[in-house]
Amino acid sequence: MFPEQRPRRLRKNTAMRRLVRETSLSADNLIYPLFVREGKSVREPVAAMPGIERYSPDTLGPVVKRVASLGIPAVLLFGIPQKKDEFGTAAHKADGVVQQAVRRIKDACPDLLVITDLCLCEYTSHGHCGILTPEGEVENDETLEVLAKVALSHAKAGADIIAPSDMMDGRVGFIREALDEGGHELLPIMSYSAKYASAFYGPFREAAGSKPAFGDRKSYQMDPANIREAIREVALDVEEGADIIMVKPALPYLDVIRAVSDEFDEPLAAYQVSGEYSMIRAAGANGWLDEKACMLESVTAIRRAGADMIITYFAPEVVESLG
Repeated sequence: MFPEQRPRRLRKNTAMRRLVRETSLSADNLIYPLFVREGKSVREPVAAMPGIERYSPDTLGPVVKRVASLGIPAVLLFGIPQKKDEFGTAAHKADGVVQQAVRRIKDACPDLLVITDLCLCEYTSHGHCGILTPEGEVENDETLEVLAKVALSHAKAGADIIAPSDMMDGRVGFIREALDEGGHELLPIMSYSAKYASAFYGPFREAAGSKPAFGDRKSYQMDPANIREAIREVALDVEEGADIIMVKPALPYLDVIRAVSDEFDEPLAAYQVSGEYSMIRAAGANGWLDEKACMLESVTAIRRAGADMIITYFAPEVVESLG
């Protein structure tokens, strides 16, 4: 007699709400990013990201054991070298910080998947994601050569997934060919396929020391106004051999996540970036928002939009909150 009351009947208690919930969220959907810096006995808080630290490779053991104990299947590594140069040389050293970290993590937690971010911005003295011309423009093809070296060095160290985030043209195909020729045919590539030139990366750049010394990255990252371009970028990466595709950032680009999810069958990751994390943290610390509730709502929204996996600095807390 009152069909309009049907939704109310299905919301009347917690068990009923769980029974009819449309979007599921679990530890299996999460990836935890970690900042690793050269040195020993380093655990260094990141001021702009409360609760997040930089770790030296020798201090990673307890961190990754906790991650694994929570059932989170993977971590994503960002390296911070002691010395930078204009060519990002430290990125492909056999004993570089990420290479050391991969080996340490695999010793501590052999079954935890280790994804390595592949970009030069943390390693170059100028803070850009590639090799520069004398005029200060990024040299795409020369950058690809360096990225291939970095990918191979990560593969040899034992990385489980390579994640190029540089947004150079043709980099997925170039890296795929280098990995195959190097005997790593089964090593997957998670591509930052639709990476926007976003204002939400600020806290990350403090954490990783990767702020550009001049200019910006708008010539190689995407315009926040564009969605059709995202579809084209993802299609190119899939054609070149990307195994997992990604949209970054997440919350301001839920429409992009949904569009990509509808268009492609490949596993889709979304990155809840540093600015998204820090906003919730800051508002919670000031009592303006319920931090835990907003954390869970935001991650659920990303999942609901179509992401199969979510890279988030909240990952351990999300799992603990889910019970």
